[in-house]
Amino acid sequence: MTKRALTGIKPTGEPHLGNWLGAIQPALELARDYETFYFIADYHALTSVHSAEDLRRYVRDITATYLAFGLDPKNSFFYRQSDIPEIFELAWILSCFTPKGFMNRAHAYKDAVAKNEAAGKDSDDGINMGLFGYPVLMAADILMFNADVVPVGADQKQHVEFARDIAERFNHNYGKVFFHLPEPRISATVKTVVGLDGRKMSKSYDNTIPLFLEEKALQKRINQVVTNSQAPEEPKDPGQSHIFALHALLLNAEEDKALRERYLAGGMGWGMAKKLFFESLNEQLRGPRSEYNRLIADASYLDSILAQGKDRARAVAVPFLDELRAAIGIR
Repeated sequence: MTKRALTGIKPTGEPHLGNWLGAIQPALELARDYETFYFIADYHALTSVHSAEDLRRYVRDITATYLAFGLDPKNSFFYRQSDIPEIFELAWILSCFTPKGFMNRAHAYKDAVAKNEAAGKDSDDGINMGLFGYPVLMAADILMFNADVVPVGADQKQHVEFARDIAERFNHNYGKVFFHLPEPRISATVKTVVGLDGRKMSKSYDNTIPLFLEEKALQKRINQVVTNSQAPEEPKDPGQSHIFALHALLLNAEEDKALRERYLAGGMGWGMAKKLFFESLNEQLRGPRSEYNRLIADASYLDSILAQGKDRARAVAVPFLDELRAAIGIR
């Protein structure tokens, strides 16, 4: 029996380099070996996006991005989370098997509390229940389709671990294996994509490189990557360079070795390093950028793709939820 892989992406802003290299690319590669489920996590985005216009635009941005990078909606399940109401019913069922202590240990919640305390605020200031209960909905996303593999960044492994634990509790309680125990899949080469300032690339840090900028705007954005004050003739440590860390993600082993040696030899300024990164990135994005621009101009087509994905995904979700309802005594 073919195993399933599932991944989701939150529509919280303009798609950026970290989304592509850290999530979309490794997820699409799984289609060679797995039955794949890709979803746009619009209800997860509601924890931070409170503009209806923005949310609708971001959903279409993500849809066009996946398609531009080669997703085939006929051979994979590609759907909008909000189109599958069974996920949200399952989230309530799973919440009744989830210890509150789990939620207290969730990274997003702990980070929000730590920031409040550092600022001298009440620990729960500004934290809504959507943020607090986020891991349960994430578990429902995964378990509704019995994913065997979930590609995640190293910092998101906890979500899959929570889903496994909740699944085990449910299976044990009802004496039957209803849920597979998902495994996190973390790329050996792409864990965290650094942003302009060296921190993780994130919209919340405003340090991203948007994917589909026109060439001049892309070059300008890359020029904002933080570097040190070393002169061009000085050897440079690739391990301490944000530009190298980004550029290396686009290279094969031989190209990586050659670029590393060029840094260490000296004679190359940061301007040249940024130019080389721009040329590599621009070449790889040229085709997808053109396709994205074509797709994003046709909102009705994007909506039709999501409508087809809804029907395919619900054909799996509806009978499975009926089985779960019978197990818990609701039907």
